[in-house]
Amino acid sequence: MLEQLDKEYVLHTYARNYVNFKKGINATLFDDKDRDYIDFTSGIGVVSVGHGNKEVAKAICNQVQNITHISNLYGIEPQAKLAQKIAKLANMDVATFFANSGAEANEGAIKIARKYGKTKYDGKRYKVITLEHSFHGRTITTVKATGQESFHSPNFAPYPDGFTYNMAIDDIYNSIDDETVAVMIELVQGEGGVQPFEKEAVQELAKFLKQRDILLIIDEVQTGVYRTGEFLASNLYEIEPDVITMAKGLGGGVPIGAVVTTHKDIFEPGDHGSTFGGNYLCTTSANKVLELLEEYKDAGKLDETIISFGAKLNEIFEKYPNIFIAQVGLGLMRGLRVKDADLLKKVIATAFEEGVLVLKAGRNTLRLLPPLTISKEEINEGFKRLDNALAKIG
Repeated sequence: MLEQLDKEYVLHTYARNYVNFKKGINATLFDDKDRDYIDFTSGIGVVSVGHGNKEVAKAICNQVQNITHISNLYGIEPQAKLAQKIAKLANMDVATFFANSGAEANEGAIKIARKYGKTKYDGKRYKVITLEHSFHGRTITTVKATGQESFHSPNFAPYPDGFTYNMAIDDIYNSIDDETVAVMIELVQGEGGVQPFEKEAVQELAKFLKQRDILLIIDEVQTGVYRTGEFLASNLYEIEPDVITMAKGLGGGVPIGAVVTTHKDIFEPGDHGSTFGGNYLCTTSANKVLELLEEYKDAGKLDETIISFGAKLNEIFEKYPNIFIAQVGLGLMRGLRVKDADLLKKVIATAFEEGVLVLKAGRNTLRLLPPLTISKEEINEGFKRLDNALAKIG
């Protein structure tokens, strides 16, 4: 029934698996046949506090019984409190614009950069440098900002100009010219293969850009909200970017994006907007998510979970040298490089058959993004099932 309806009425932008999930408890999902699956994907890094979180559900329920949405023509108390919370956790003097997704957040960041170049340099600075293997979204502009040629389909051309790409951070220096207004990078490339950059290289780049008044935009759509072990990967790397973008795990499953910037007066009324962005529903959910995760981190539980997950991941890596060639990632954003793309496809399919959900990243990386609140029991069971799948393969 689900497959028939989907194929007839939904635009086909994903190659779907037609399992019909009906319920979730933390990192465990149940389908319509009551079969359980351990979720090492968290909806691609979204369900940060787990499925069916009762505290988040209660906060949302209480809110929607009163006000779900009024628009940004009026002050929104949970929005203002969320912006304050983000500034506190980031430990930065910042202001935030709320959108609905990571792509929208990155669009906002690019608009900030363009306005900065227009107002301070009379429009002479407008170019944005990104990295190859990056991923910044699916809109026309963020697709162009994405440094993967496969995303630049001629079907959607012409694209906005002003974007250039470099293979590595060290290459960026030679690409900067008098028209460069910003550099936009992920500290761990998610879609590009769960590849972290060296801390020292990032810090040197940040210092260099600051000296030349070129904005540093850090895309934390996937790395933010404690995914790498700290509230922001920028905190972990000990840098203070001009703009940070967030989404995914911020709402715990409710759509929300955020553009966080130290340039607090860059926008004026009318420069940017969003009908749904930062409404009562999404900001209430996000406030509760951050409250729970701050407590979880402060109690030492997040660090314990990262250690437990990493230990099990290492066991699997060492047990199957015929399948895996490298470990990558940080915190609970982890990956295992597989010998080739066909083998990776087989690993993902067999893991699903064994009842554990995993992801692909880049050409040949098995990506693991469990809920941050995953229990030790769920970690052990998930890796047991993954082990069973790998044993069948090799």
